[in-house]
Amino acid sequence: MSPEDVRFMQRFKVGEMAVDPGTPILMEGSNSPQLYTVLNGMGLRYKMLANGRRQVVSLIFPGDFVGLQAGIMGEMGHSVEATTKMTLCVFDRSEIWKFFKERPERAFSLTWLAAVEEHFLGETLSTLGQRTAIQSLAWALVRVFVRGRSLGLVHNGAMSFPFKQQDIADALGLSLVHTNKTLAALKKKQLAHWSEGSLRVSDLQGLADIAMIDDLSPARRPIL
Repeated sequence: MSPEDVRFMQRFKVGEMAVDPGTPILMEGSNSPQLYTVLNGMGLRYKMLANGRRQVVSLIFPGDFVGLQAGIMGEMGHSVEATTKMTLCVFDRSEIWKFFKERPERAFSLTWLAAVEEHFLGETLSTLGQRTAIQSLAWALVRVFVRGRSLGLVHNGAMSFPFKQQDIADALGLSLVHTNKTLAALKKKQLAHWSEGSLRVSDLQGLADIAMIDDLSPARRPIL
């Protein structure tokens, strides 16, 4: 961002907020007056289904923009919850249209983030429908690891991954038992190992081959 962009964003920013693990940040159907950029920590986007089950929409990492759906459409179509302690940069939702009026290049960043989120959901949908369980889980771990590496979260082949197996099962439409068995298969193949909040990937290319992923380079992302 240019110095002028930074000054504009500082006017848009109303403060910072720290939340504890398990804290609901946004609720499905809510009309929150605030938007957030994640500065530290990780969380989940999810929807509750009519049968009481949960569908995890995506994992949240530092740099992600949260609440855009409510900012544009008036209410949230999913919930957001902190998985770890999180620090959030807080923006006033009522000022969002100033982006489009006064800073169209920053408004494009908003549009880009929305498009990437939709693309990820489309890729997840194709994963659910067209990949086997081991391919789906390999796809998820590759995406997580590549994103973590781009954020500087990977050290000596491992990164903090504080989610539960049930979270990944809910994201991929798998049972917890099937998820556990599939993780064991990846460990046996010496590709990846996830335990006690740490994800270690021993062979990223091998994992990507199973996942049918060709490009391992992270996309450059704007930050708000």
